[in-house]
Amino acid sequence: MFGFSIFLTEEMTEQKSTYIKKMASIGFSGIFTSLHIPEENPEMYQVRLKQLGLIAKDLQLNLMVDISGNALEAAGFSLERINELKEIGVTGLRMDDRITTKQIAEASHQVTVALNASTISEKDVEELQKYQANFTNLEAWHNYYPRPETGLDQTWFDEKNQWLKQWGFTIQAFVPGDGEKRGPLYEGLPTLENHRHQHPLSAALDLNVDLVYIGDGDLAAGTQKQFALYNEEQTVLLQVEPYDEQIELVLGNHKNRMDEARDVIRSADARFNQPSSVLALPAQKREVGMVTIDNVEYLRYMGEIQVVKRPLSADEKVNVVGRVIEKDRSLLSAIQAGTKFILESVENHE
Repeated sequence: MFGFSIFLTEEMTEQKSTYIKKMASIGFSGIFTSLHIPEENPEMYQVRLKQLGLIAKDLQLNLMVDISGNALEAAGFSLERINELKEIGVTGLRMDDRITTKQIAEASHQVTVALNASTISEKDVEELQKYQANFTNLEAWHNYYPRPETGLDQTWFDEKNQWLKQWGFTIQAFVPGDGEKRGPLYEGLPTLENHRHQHPLSAALDLNVDLVYIGDGDLAAGTQKQFALYNEEQTVLLQVEPYDEQIELVLGNHKNRMDEARDVIRSADARFNQPSSVLALPAQKREVGMVTIDNVEYLRYMGEIQVVKRPLSADEKVNVVGRVIEKDRSLLSAIQAGTKFILESVENHE
């Protein structure tokens, strides 16, 4: 399941409401927001949370709110009155500082409760059992890390998640957005450091977790289109920079062959829909992401379409007609045996 973030530091404008509706329409099913901004006017947060809750409720989106005891009270809410939060559209609470295990256990009988995935320990689990928490409503949510170099290590993350799975937790993590980044650092909001500058969809597919949320409050329009295609059809959309007019021979819908190659992604049906002739172009070295079509010199292979996964030498029988743009190249790893993909000219990508 995919979700996205909306922050209460800004007004709930018509533009933001339109963004939320668009994200819901392309398959996103949850919103994350936070009450952790102590320097801001807490009354303003109450108004904006109610506005956000109404939109989420209307669109049938989950709404997870990151809280601490003080921030919740300051905004006019309370763990003693969870029904008030549910009435305005809140479906879950991510518990942070100054909230006791007993309070968490009690809340778990009314709403989904997210615990800090990075810090939860066996002692915490035992205490939750002691206070008879409803474990079907407990989830483990990782943090996002605004400061570069502080995101989680992949190996540590995987090991922690293995432990969490043993306890039956639903696990969540964040990937960065690629629209307007969240301040004050504007360096993305990933859980894993190696995702900080990666394509959001490729980072999302790289996470072996149950829930993936966009950390930043904005996703570029083109990336929204890529998420929509993946959500609806499990299809990976790749933007291609044209190198030659023969690019027109390769654009469109494809599927990687079931016998997955080591070096290239091979379009399964390309040779069965081949043009009458593919004239040879000057050979050039094939770098990662280059899109190729076999020319007449390759005899019965003429018309085969490939996307290069690892550097290859020039071949006079293979025409290089374009290249997947740098931003999208990390998506190549998401195209496995049988995966559908689309090659679209960057000039047509909106």
